Amino acid sequence: MPFETVAAQPPQEPSSGHRDLTALPKAHLHLHFTGSMRHGTLLELAERDGISLPDALVTEWPPTLSAADEKGWFRFQRLYDVARSVLRTEADVRRLVHEAAEDDQRDGGRWLEIQVDPSGYAAKFGGITAFTDLVLDAVAEASRDVGIGMAVVIAANRTRHPLDARTLARLAAQYADRGVVGFGLSNDERRGRTADFAPAFRIAERAGLLLAPHGGELLGPDSVRTCVEELHADRLGHGVRVAEDPALLDRVVEKGIALELCPVSNVALGVYSDLTSVPLPELMAAGAQIALGADDPLLFGSRLGAQYATMRAAHELTDEQLASLARSSIHASRADDATKAGLLTEIDAWLGRMPG
Repeated sequence: MPFETVAAQPPQEPSSGHRDLTALPKAHLHLHFTGSMRHGTLLELAERDGISLPDALVTEWPPTLSAADEKGWFRFQRLYDVARSVLRTEADVRRLVHEAAEDDQRDGGRWLEIQVDPSGYAAKFGGITAFTDLVLDAVAEASRDVGIGMAVVIAANRTRHPLDARTLARLAAQYADRGVVGFGLSNDERRGRTADFAPAFRIAERAGLLLAPHGGELLGPDSVRTCVEELHADRLGHGVRVAEDPALLDRVVEKGIALELCPVSNVALGVYSDLTSVPLPELMAAGAQIALGADDPLLFGSRLGAQYATMRAAHELTDEQLASLARSSIHASRADDATKAGLLTEIDAWLGRMPG
């Protein structure tokens, strides 16, 4: 059955002469599981269990981050691992998923594909299969309660052995008709050889799953090329630096490979110096299919709606251009055709309203 869309909140038109971005229907295709946690939830769960958090996650939040070198990425990963450690019960997992759905709905999100590596939680939750069952049940529950469509992308970790990725690909294939819609590859793209993960992606491809590896953020166009040629990517996690190779960009556009752009995290990690340097206009002008995403709001302090707002301000985007980005996010999602059609109609309705 198609997901039935609902209004996130009664639209409150701003007085800026622009339409309200929180009322713009959109899909969120790049959101990591632990990284979706609310900061307040992190503090509450840590206090409950007596977990000492680093200042970067308490008094200095959101943390100052950089991934310009291995040390910077290690600090980022360490903070992520600390945050993951507060998830200790089934109720914690359900709360995280429910709150992620609420936050997206508040920002105009109507469809969410949340990305998770079950192996990172298996030890506490009875193994990768048991944890996947829990996440999928939590996703189904949150989708019903909050009123947005939701699905799961299972992602392997490129810092682990490619054989581990094959195990996760088989797991994803097992759940291909039960809420898992895609298979990804995350963590520092400078680590390991991306091509070594091709056998895992072939498993997912045979199961009909969307293929969405990270690439083209910390590394340049060569990383994108490998994801396209070796992993047969349908979407690219980030992919923003494909703008540095016009011929490759044309190829990505021709193949209909969507880019999951996360501008705030790009700047936070030092990929670009500021938001005006993120090459969104160039990518849009080339005809790229783009879905803006928040990546890890817990670490970057910025959720889905802020990606649209910051790009509007940085590049003086019109409401028509923002609506085009929202349409791209819907087209690039794994929502069913009826759901997509309904959301696209909602976007047209948003554009039909007078701006404030």
